[in-house]
Amino acid sequence: MRNLAREGRLAGYVTVVECAERRRLRAAVHEIVQPVVFQQLTRKLELKRGHPRCAVSVSRLEDSCLDRFHDDMDAVIEDVFQYARMPIHNLEGWVQRRLTAATVNGYRRRRGARGALQRPRVPRWLASRLGGCPRLTDLALDILEFVGNDICAGARVWPTERWAERRSVADGDYEAAHRAVVCDVETVLAAMRTKPAWYESYVERPLGRKPPAVVPLSAEDIRVDTDGPLVELASLAVTAIRTRVARGENPVSVVVDVVPTVFCLSDEVAPGVDELVAVRLADRAAVERIAATVLN
Repeated sequence: MRNLAREGRLAGYVTVVECAERRRLRAAVHEIVQPVVFQQLTRKLELKRGHPRCAVSVSRLEDSCLDRFHDDMDAVIEDVFQYARMPIHNLEGWVQRRLTAATVNGYRRRRGARGALQRPRVPRWLASRLGGCPRLTDLALDILEFVGNDICAGARVWPTERWAERRSVADGDYEAAHRAVVCDVETVLAAMRTKPAWYESYVERPLGRKPPAVVPLSAEDIRVDTDGPLVELASLAVTAIRTRVARGENPVSVVVDVVPTVFCLSDEVAPGVDELVAVRLADRAAVERIAATVLN
């Protein structure tokens, strides 16, 4: 593999080999570039994040940090396979010089795969609807950035706590900042929804493709209240879906119509459920799973 790099043939060779040979080359490149990526990128980022333990070695990385490391490794390997077209006598040094470009491009590809804007910008029409308010346009940019980044979506959908912490730096009043952020998020989303096709393409769809946050649950957390209001709402939804499908309606269309209608008032008894429902319904695969579960 190093010979191919020295001869400037590595990128071209990768495009013509069989899958097994490509896997072998990938493993070889992985072994070479892993120390470079960890020492020159991951370690520095983990120290900035306040994760000294994660900065020790790859084996010490926490799950979320390890996921980011693997994403960066994939990006760097793909960069090698795409751009190693000239003689490279010091592959480690060449990779180090391209670390920023490779990982930024990888991040943009992941955003694109989710359907998010690769380079988020607030369009003029949206800035106009927000009255040109810097606070709201900055938040709109935060939203567009969040829907496509690698941070898992939580039960509350939007990371309002983090945004509020940033706002509260000036006066130290976190509670007031959080209330203002929650209100501003609704204002920005309402403005975004004035162009439904744009909103679906660049907010709902990528948000629905974000991985859900994995939260350890205790026995108390997973106890089901069989008489609870959410169970009653779910029962109503199941009955309505089955009835309409039995009449010949499309299951996916029925789920998209029934679920938000039934759960529209659920926020009164379980805060955050209505937001979570909206996110899941933006993901067609999730809708199809719901339909299959209800009809089985």
